[in-house]
Amino acid sequence: MKKIAYLGAGTWGFALASILSMNGHKVTVWTRDPEFARLLEGQREHPKLPGLTASPNLKFTSNLKETLKDADVLIESVTSAGIRPVFKEVLALGPIEIPIVLTSKGIEQGTGMLMPEVVSELLGVKESPLIGCLSGPSHAEEVVIQNLPTSVVCSAYDPKVMQLILELFTTLNFRIYPNSDILGVSFGGAMKNIIAIACGISDGLGCGDNTKAALMTRGLHEIRKLCVVKDCRPETLNGLSGMGDLCVTCMSRHSRNYRFGKLVAEGLSPEGAKQKIGMAVEGIYTCVSARELGKKHNIPVPITEATYQIIYGGLDPREAVKALLTRAIKEEHL
Repeated sequence: MKKIAYLGAGTWGFALASILSMNGHKVTVWTRDPEFARLLEGQREHPKLPGLTASPNLKFTSNLKETLKDADVLIESVTSAGIRPVFKEVLALGPIEIPIVLTSKGIEQGTGMLMPEVVSELLGVKESPLIGCLSGPSHAEEVVIQNLPTSVVCSAYDPKVMQLILELFTTLNFRIYPNSDILGVSFGGAMKNIIAIACGISDGLGCGDNTKAALMTRGLHEIRKLCVVKDCRPETLNGLSGMGDLCVTCMSRHSRNYRFGKLVAEGLSPEGAKQKIGMAVEGIYTCVSARELGKKHNIPVPITEATYQIIYGGLDPREAVKALLTRAIKEEHL
């Protein structure tokens, strides 16, 4: 049995913490909001995951020092924008000397860093052997409420941490495949959110399945073109953390990014759509970072650019579709 410090009490954090607790581990879940911590501790249920009762092994608090005390493993499910500030708070309480498992998916704005790179930098090294990640096609609702079979990927700089993640999270219905390409695993998980917003926009405009299939396929091509600047292995994107996550995020009603795009296409402003969803929509943040990467390395990312212009430039979604359809046609390279 491990004592686990868990940062983040969103639906995915609650779901993964529940898996860990059901596997016999003692888990303290931290949220910045004291009122929300009291609600979770008292009601033993997440308001967005009705029907899932928290295990007795789960404790909820807004006290970060209490969360970290005597922990064997540190796991996070905050937002990608929140990774740096949260880990700065953690490090202010003392050095981190235990394995760290990252589940947030994104690319940091300004630096272009993936989440393992951000935390490694904060730890003062390029590649921290403490860091691993968990990613892949997985919605909290299906994983813990319906208990449906799910397959994801884990990765780490150190094989021992990868093995630890397998041991911590594996259940009969939550299957984990190891992959040593930690940056590739992280990159696929981040970029698919942008394409999911585009697919939601497409469906919201009534463009149909053919259009969405084209967006997903060309979107994967866009991700593969850009991944090389992050020293990722392109073949990683053919797996669960790339194509797998892309499929589920672009097609599922549970996907916040897809729903966000659909709401925008149906007439809501980006801010209005974000407020209606009421949870983090990672593609909104990562869209900026991916566009920055493309410009920096002179790599065209037309779907990302169109999505960015809709969210931040006020571009009408129909005009964005027209712009994509009138691009010069080149030979398909796979």
